[in-house]
Amino acid sequence: MTRRPPSIAIVGGGLGGPVLARFLQLHGIASTIYELEASLDARDQGGMLDLHDESGQRALRETGLHEEFQKLVHPQGEAVRILDKTGTVFIDRPAEDGDGRPEVDRRALRELLVSSLDSGTIVWGHKVAAVTALEGGRHELTFTGGRTTAVDLLVGADGAWSKVRPLLSAATPEYCGISFRELHVADIDRRHALVGPGMTFALSHDKAMLSHRHADGVVGLYVGLRVPENWTTSCGVDWSSAPAARVALLEHFHDWSPELQALLRSCDDTIIPRRIHTLPAGHSWPRVPGVTLLGDAAHLMSPFAGEGANLAMLDATELGRALVEHGADVEGALLRYEAALFPRSEAAAAGSAVGLEMCFAADAPRGLVAFFERMPSAEPS
Repeated sequence: MTRRPPSIAIVGGGLGGPVLARFLQLHGIASTIYELEASLDARDQGGMLDLHDESGQRALRETGLHEEFQKLVHPQGEAVRILDKTGTVFIDRPAEDGDGRPEVDRRALRELLVSSLDSGTIVWGHKVAAVTALEGGRHELTFTGGRTTAVDLLVGADGAWSKVRPLLSAATPEYCGISFRELHVADIDRRHALVGPGMTFALSHDKAMLSHRHADGVVGLYVGLRVPENWTTSCGVDWSSAPAARVALLEHFHDWSPELQALLRSCDDTIIPRRIHTLPAGHSWPRVPGVTLLGDAAHLMSPFAGEGANLAMLDATELGRALVEHGADVEGALLRYEAALFPRSEAAAAGSAVGLEMCFAADAPRGLVAFFERMPSAEPS
């Protein structure tokens, strides 16, 4: 009797999930992605990503999408500028060909991945409400609204607050002490000369303005503060009111240069709070039949080494290759995948923690400047 192929469910259609589905599709293996969003256009997808040659770009090469990706690259996105709160420029490094970390808009990258999948691979509007372990390593997914499905292999690619992770680990994300406000500033060339063509770091003792120019000329600005976890709700600011939010942020940056304060004054009215959470560095779990994790679900870390999206895409590629090469031996594939995943993600998480401390140190931006001076081609975000 011919053994049927295992049914594979991927929870989460961000970047890692579609990379895994694409890799499997190229090798004749079907999978289904269950994504809670109603469509690709359901929300803003975030800003720019730098894709590392050894991880994110490797995933694109192995899924046959690297040539199309190169058409989406922002040509000046790798430029780096580092300032202090007075506006003094310490590093002003232009983008150079061959730096190995080209910038791409996250939305454009996700569209590329999703469009590469066979019709029906992604099932939109399916939010997982519960996951139940069944016999023989199978699992049942229950979605909001009551629909259920049982699968042979379950992959949690569902981010920081993963519904799949509790099957493997009791670990939960912890607040790392930094809260951001995400803003956007238009007409940047005419109004704000301090902002460079790529990534700009403005840093000073527990505070940061991190800006990244999008391909359309709009700048995404992340205003970071070292504050308690409940600061957003306890500080007395109505963050839904853009004028009130601007006033509150300007109070925190009252001693910064007028040119940097002008970024806060001229941002648009969408001001999004983001608290930074991480899983413990070295997060791992014992082998549990029929289930594994990738991306932030497995190793959530701060964004200060630029590893999150890159690792998710590499995880997906490594998992896909293990499944292809091990054939019917799914457990053997998962053992091989996780044996490489754990040390890789532990090293990246440690680097991300170091990057965070450099950006929010008492003597910032000195540590970040020294980092770039030691490693001319390195970019930590």
